[in-house]
Amino acid sequence: MQVTETLAEGLKRELKIVVPAADMASQMNEKLAEAKGKMRINGFRPGKVPISHLKKVYGKSIMAQLVNEMIQEKPTAILSERGERAATQPEISMTEDEKEADQILSGAADFEFTMVYEVIPAFDVADMSSFKVVREIIDVPADEVEEQVLRVAENSRTYEPKDGKAADGDKVTIDYLGKLDGEPFEGGADQDAELVIGSNRFIPGFEEQLVGLKAGDQKEISVTFPAEYQAAHLAGKEAKFDITVKAVAAPGALEVNDELAKTLGLESADKLREIVRSQIESQYGQITRQKLKRQILDQLDEAHKFDSPSKLVDAEFESIWRQINQELSDNGKTFEDEDTTEEAAREEYRKLAERRVRLGLVLSKIGEEAGIQVSDEELQRSLFEQVRKFPGQEQEIYEYFQKTPGAVASLRAPIFEEKTIDHMLTVIDVTDKTVSKEELMADDEAEAEAKPAAKKKAPAKKKAAKKDDAASE
Repeated sequence: MQVTETLAEGLKRELKIVVPAADMASQMNEKLAEAKGKMRINGFRPGKVPISHLKKVYGKSIMAQLVNEMIQEKPTAILSERGERAATQPEISMTEDEKEADQILSGAADFEFTMVYEVIPAFDVADMSSFKVVREIIDVPADEVEEQVLRVAENSRTYEPKDGKAADGDKVTIDYLGKLDGEPFEGGADQDAELVIGSNRFIPGFEEQLVGLKAGDQKEISVTFPAEYQAAHLAGKEAKFDITVKAVAAPGALEVNDELAKTLGLESADKLREIVRSQIESQYGQITRQKLKRQILDQLDEAHKFDSPSKLVDAEFESIWRQINQELSDNGKTFEDEDTTEEAAREEYRKLAERRVRLGLVLSKIGEEAGIQVSDEELQRSLFEQVRKFPGQEQEIYEYFQKTPGAVASLRAPIFEEKTIDHMLTVIDVTDKTVSKEELMADDEAEAEAKPAAKKKAPAKKKAAKKDDAASE
């Protein structure tokens, strides 16, 4: 087999591989000899079929099998011999001329094919001992813990039936039917919907108009959907809702005590506060982690400048671009609405794709050199977390990961990356700094404001009692 490099331009490589006809014929004869004792052909005793006859009958099919084996196995061996790693699966091409292909299968011509691929660039990992990062830590205030505990208590608050008019804080049970220009619209109706007045779970102006109503009352109210409403066909539109009040209930006392804790399966109110504090610390810890990671990635980016494989960048860009356009579509927006242009957005997200690919290669090399591995147990935990996100579809999710090529790799990659970051933190100079909640959140809020508009999402839709519908925001 002869391997000739026909192109070496940047990271791109093109190789011409020639397997002489004599080598192909030799391999075919070996396969025929192995099969001779197993083949049964009328007119010949078992094991006595002449090789020449076998070649005449099965030669082309075996040669086609050899060709398939060559293009599947040889690229890996060739890359190994050259000491190269392909960024993506090499593109293999061979003759499409039927006469030339027939000569190859007949053993009358050399088998030739080409490999086109991009190599993973060679680079040295920077000395990370010179990196400096600040880990912001927040001491959760007691009043924030108490505020969250009160929210838990609010969710567990009992309501007693009430005779008379509904007031702010009361829970009403209603039927409603929404109309645009006199016609009902999808998602604009519900029955026996429970709503606490003042909870702001419905669109602005809806709940306030329920104050003063009592069980049995009917009323038509008018509201205007927010201009940024997630359903574009309703955004900014005025709608009328026919309301029927089924029941009114007054809230019971809001108390945080051991009795409340026991209804939640806990032994005491102190244990409830302990768990709530732990949850808040975990939430802030995730922000701390992201800000710390961002500092590391920024320094890695600054310390490593090299060309990334264009196919990897293209794939990353297309993934980002699909997401951006989907978000714009979901929000009923265009690039012009967000004070940018498609051309400018493409340029920016192309740069982002290049950064992600480059940093991915750097993190991969750091992790490999550190001997970082992802265990089967870690993958199973990650898979379980994915499955939990889709209640009722557990079996389908499991089957997706079993049958979809690369699905498990999508679970492995983030685990590997986080473990690599953990390793880097043992080398990097880390300074802990206690900050306030406002300081911890400030950078993220400023960054959100500075982000390209295409990445800004509409406000999350809240659920109104049982359903997710157009009356809720």
